Amino acid sequence: MTASTARAEAVERAFRDERAGVLATLIRQVGGFQLAEDALQDAFVEAVKVWERSGVPASPRAWLITTARRRAIDRLRHDRSLADRARRLARLKEMDDRDDDREEPPMDEHGRGSAVLDDRLRLIFTCCHPALGPEARVALTLRTVGGLTTGEIARAFLVAEPTMGKRIVRAKRKIAEAHIPYRVPPDSELPERVRGVLRVVYLIFNEGYAATGGDRLVRGELCGEAIRLGRLLAELMPDEAEVWGLLALMLLHEARRRARVDADGRWVGLEDQDRSQWDRAALDEGRTALDRALRRRRPGPYQVEAAITALHVEGLEAGSTDWAQIADLYGQLVALRPSAVVRLNHAAAVGFAAGPAAGLALLEPLLADPALERYPSLHSTHADLRRRLGDPTGAAAAYDRAIALTGNEVERAELRRRRGSLSGVSKS
Repeated sequence: MTASTARAEAVERAFRDERAGVLATLIRQVGGFQLAEDALQDAFVEAVKVWERSGVPASPRAWLITTARRRAIDRLRHDRSLADRARRLARLKEMDDRDDDREEPPMDEHGRGSAVLDDRLRLIFTCCHPALGPEARVALTLRTVGGLTTGEIARAFLVAEPTMGKRIVRAKRKIAEAHIPYRVPPDSELPERVRGVLRVVYLIFNEGYAATGGDRLVRGELCGEAIRLGRLLAELMPDEAEVWGLLALMLLHEARRRARVDADGRWVGLEDQDRSQWDRAALDEGRTALDRALRRRRPGPYQVEAAITALHVEGLEAGSTDWAQIADLYGQLVALRPSAVVRLNHAAAVGFAAGPAAGLALLEPLLADPALERYPSLHSTHADLRRRLGDPTGAAAAYDRAIALTGNEVERAELRRRRGSLSGVSKS
């Protein structure tokens, strides 16, 4: 490897490893998303030139913060449209005079001075603020905290890049216009806000693990980004049991991702997966994270979901799945998160634990729930229960409904295969 190549890789590594942390600090310092992003981009352009000539500095993060802050000062001097331009300039020049590139911000009004005040945590809470819509929170978190390009996010969520770009711009504008504070919430708001942050990460992982559309069942880049965010949250909030629960849940699913499709990209059910393809390191890390969550004795829905997933893995490894315990855990999850989707999963688990008739008794009321009317999994689960009850005609009708509603090509092909396997029922 040449020295030039090594330096180019150092710039790429710094961009990947330091971008989110540096950007978070810059937003605090310059007082806005767009100026911080523009200044950081300027700093990376300069890093390519300077580091090629003089080598990578001992602390790339400190170099980038200082350089980006100076580029922000330059931009403010030339931008006379900002109402608070003079105040921002004075503050930045004061920081630059004392070379203020400390890793940790000072104590806040609540007296916190530990990792909870990390600028990255401030950034995550800002991107996931409840004033923003769910789609905007996901997009802004991936763009700002994750460092994904607008094009990458647009491709992952199957929308046009200009559409995603506008979504991100609107989110930033909303933060500025609504004066959303760039801070960790006070103690009275923290539990609810943490749940909102975890929800965003969960949505990112779910879209990666079971893509709602397109010709791929899994978008690994989104799964990986969600897990990276989960690890970051565990580092920043190590005492939050549900943070560890969500990380465990994602890792236990991620460990089996490669085995979910065959060499031709076709669906492979859990019971038929090649366990040699499972990622043992991810399974071990997931189990360790679940143990850390449970030791805190503050149960929550992500911990219960992770425990259910762990039981599925253990059942396959042991040759027998404990469906009774899984159904019981889903009953607990219904109490913690009484959503229609959780009730559907409970019905499916009961169908395996106590037989299809018992599962169908729980599922049938959900068929009239408007929240699930266009949810493909409701109809595929209904079809499976009808098939196991010996009702191929009812199963076929339910499969047809699920196929019509499914946007993912891999899932649709599997549903067609199951529909075609029904004996004595012609295809519609």
